[in-house]
Amino acid sequence: MKNFNIILALVLLGLTSLSVQAVEIRDYHKDVIGKDCKACHDNGIKQFPSDESCLQCHDVDDLAKQTARSEEDKWQNPHNNLHYGKDLPCQECHSEHKTKEPLCSNCHTFKYDKHKG
Repeated sequence: MKNFNIILALVLLGLTSLSVQAVEIRDYHKDVIGKDCKACHDNGIKQFPSDESCLQCHDVDDLAKQTARSEEDKWQNPHNNLHYGKDLPCQECHSEHKTKEPLCSNCHTFKYDKHKG
């Protein structure tokens, strides 16, 4: 019986530690996503969301318009650029759970005050 209690305590401790590992969701997504991780993690919880998952709510053409630059700097647009056009995977620059530097920031200077890494 003592072994059973020890095993039960370990199982309960393990379950408690799983709930502690919950991750933060950015404020601007909380209303939409709630606590349903699978709303974005369409390839499984331990995998990055697919672009299709992001594009269910975000339109790449609208994003390209919002981040458009002057004609002189038009290829500085991260959502429509010289290297990838509109096909750069979302996860290269954006992450829900921690801030991320844009992939192209090594060479390009994206100065977007509202960048949601």
